Amino acid sequence: MLDSSAPRALPAAAGIGYKAQHFTGLMADPGPVAWLEIHAENYMGAGGRPLAQLRALAERFPISVHGVGLSIGGEAPLDADHLSRLRHLCDWLEPASFSEHLAWSTHETGFLNDLLPLPYTDATLARVCDHIDRVQEVLGRRMLLENPSTYLAFAESEMDEVSFLSEIARRTGCGLLLDVNNVFVSATNQGWDARAYVDAFPLDAVGEIHLGGHDEDTDDHGRPLLIDSHGRAVIDPVWTLYAHTIARTGPRPTLIEWDNDVPPLPELLAEAARAAAILTPVEAAR
Repeated sequence: MLDSSAPRALPAAAGIGYKAQHFTGLMADPGPVAWLEIHAENYMGAGGRPLAQLRALAERFPISVHGVGLSIGGEAPLDADHLSRLRHLCDWLEPASFSEHLAWSTHETGFLNDLLPLPYTDATLARVCDHIDRVQEVLGRRMLLENPSTYLAFAESEMDEVSFLSEIARRTGCGLLLDVNNVFVSATNQGWDARAYVDAFPLDAVGEIHLGGHDEDTDDHGRPLLIDSHGRAVIDPVWTLYAHTIARTGPRPTLIEWDNDVPPLPELLAEAARAAAILTPVEAAR
């Protein structure tokens, strides 16, 4: 069991997604990094160096646990074994936050290594809310739900994404994780206004913000197509959208996501410092 005096709330400051190659550097000098996020599924084992390092980090940093495998939007009931292992992780780690994605990744007995989009219908809404209720009941904690990056829209959708997420938060009491890069990616791909999306979002429910990089491509008609890759630095238009968001929300815990082609730690620290530079003036003005 971790020391109960360790911090257990995410500060309204910059954090980074933890990667094992950065353990020594973070323990020696975390720079502007005030908290860390891990992917739950990487730490559901029974021991070894990853869990030993995570225990050491948790004595020093608040930890956010980010799930990628629950398939919150899947048609089948949640995987009871997966949920049990997740609870075991949260019970001993006592993270400051737990979050998952508005997506599905299961079909019958198969698991798809992707986060796939959902139609925004009343039936989907009821299913997602039931699944979130189950997660919060089993974990004994409030979860955050992340807005997706999307590349298409479903003709059968009965409401827009912001209305869908707002109703989920209202029905379940869950919080929301606002991924600003996902907003930018989806807005570019589907031709809507990213700033208007943020302005309509239920910002009082936001417990965490994500920033990350994306790849640029074109579709079959030559139009811009952005891919949420988490494999490069945050681009300037996303930083601008983030600054607009923070001006609306006030300071919020902000994560730099970089999961592919992970750079040396100093490059991640520089990204975290850029987020901190946006957060600090807003904090000082309040």
